[in-house]
Amino acid sequence: MPFVDPTSPPPGPFRRTFWRSPLRGPWLTSVLGCALLVGIPIVAVTGFLSNAAYDPRLGHNSVGRSLGPLDFYLFSFPTHPSWLYAVNQGLHITIGLAVFPILLAKLWSVIPKLFEWPPVRTLAHALERLSLALLVGGALFEFVTGILNIQYAYLFGFFFTTAHYWGAWVFTGAFLSHAAIKLPTMRKALAARRRLAPLREGLSQTRPEPALPGADELIPVNPRAPTMSRRALLGTVGAGSLFLLVQGAGQAIGGPFRALAFLAPRSAHGRGPNGFPINRTAAAAQITAGHVDANWRLRVIAGARTLSLSRAQLLAMPQRTYDLPIACVEGWSTTQRWSGVRVSDLAAAAGLRGDVIARTRSLAINGVFDAAVLSSEQISDERTLVALKVNGTDLSLDHGFPARVIGPAIPGVHCTKWLATLTIERA
Repeated sequence: MPFVDPTSPPPGPFRRTFWRSPLRGPWLTSVLGCALLVGIPIVAVTGFLSNAAYDPRLGHNSVGRSLGPLDFYLFSFPTHPSWLYAVNQGLHITIGLAVFPILLAKLWSVIPKLFEWPPVRTLAHALERLSLALLVGGALFEFVTGILNIQYAYLFGFFFTTAHYWGAWVFTGAFLSHAAIKLPTMRKALAARRRLAPLREGLSQTRPEPALPGADELIPVNPRAPTMSRRALLGTVGAGSLFLLVQGAGQAIGGPFRALAFLAPRSAHGRGPNGFPINRTAAAAQITAGHVDANWRLRVIAGARTLSLSRAQLLAMPQRTYDLPIACVEGWSTTQRWSGVRVSDLAAAAGLRGDVIARTRSLAINGVFDAAVLSSEQISDERTLVALKVNGTDLSLDHGFPARVIGPAIPGVHCTKWLATLTIERA
C-alpha cells in the first residue's frame, strides 16, 4: 500500500471540490499577475538601489551583515539631484504598499494550487513546488516585514535590514523565474476571454471561467453561486491599492499632502522651524541637555591631527545654506533649509584635501545607526554639511543639536545627529 495514494486526497483543501468560488480561474489570476508585473519590478529595483545608497562597501555602513557574493556595486550612489534618494525610497514604499492588496488577491486566486494532490508527483514537479514555496514565502516575508518596518513595529526577533536584503534576493529570483514560466499561460488566458471583456459582466452574468487546456486547475468543479462579480472584486482590490498608495505618497511627498497620510507613523513634530518629522528623539537616544551644553566639542580627526571645535567656533567658520531633503528608509521625506559648515572645509582645516571619506560618530550610544561613513563623492559635494541651523534657527535637541550631518541624496540614518566625532581618512 503506497504511503500516499495519489488518487485519494484527504478531506479538506486537498480536494478540488473544497474550492468553490466561481471567480477563480486563469483569467483572474492573469489580470492580477499583469498588475504585479508592473509593480513588483519597481519595488525590487528601488529596494536594491536603496541598499546601494547605503554604500555597504564603506565599513560601518554594512551594519548588521557581512558582504557576500551578491554585494556587487558598480558605482557610488549619486548626490545629484539632491532628491534622488527621497524619490527612490518614496517609490519603493508607495508602490510596495499599493501592490500589497493585489498580491493578497493573487495569492487568494491561486490558493488551490498550494494544496495540489499528490503534493509531489515527479522530480520536476518537486522543483516547481519548491519554487512556488520560495515565491509565496518570499513575497509574504518581504511585504509583511517591510510594512512592519514602516510602522516601527519590530515584532520579529531578527535584524530587519539583513533579513529584508537577503529575502529580497530569494523573492526576486523566484518571481522572475515564475513570471518567465507563466507568461505564455497568462497571454493565452487573457486572449481566451478577450482581454478585459469579463469586466463588463455584472453579478448576474458571472459564471466560472471556461476550461483552458493546461490551466484549468483553478476553475472550480463544484462552484457555488457568486456573491460578487469579478469587476467588483477587482474594483475592491483597486480601491485598497489606491488607498494605500495615497498613504505612502502623502508621507513621501510631504507638505500639504502629508495630511492625507493619516495612517503614517510620523507627522509634523510640533510647530515652527523645527516642526518636521523625527524618527528618533533625543530621549530615545538617551541624549540630555547636559550632553550638549557649552562644554560640547566636535572632534575632527585626520591622522595624527585632531581639532576640537566648539559650536561657537563652528559658527565662526564660513556658513553655507542649502535646501535639502532628509529621507528615511521608511518612505517619508521632508525638505528644509539647512545651514552649517561644509564637511570638505572641516577636512581641509584638519589638513586633508582631495579624495577622502569621513567616519561620523554620534553622542548616542544605544543605536545601530549611531555611526556612518560618508563616501568621497558625498564629501566632495559642497552641499554636504555639518548642519548647525535649520530654517534660520538653531537645531532643536530632537533634530540633532548642537550639530548633525546633512547632505544631498544621503539616507536619513547616515545624517548623524548629535555629532561627536568626524574622522577624515584617505579614500
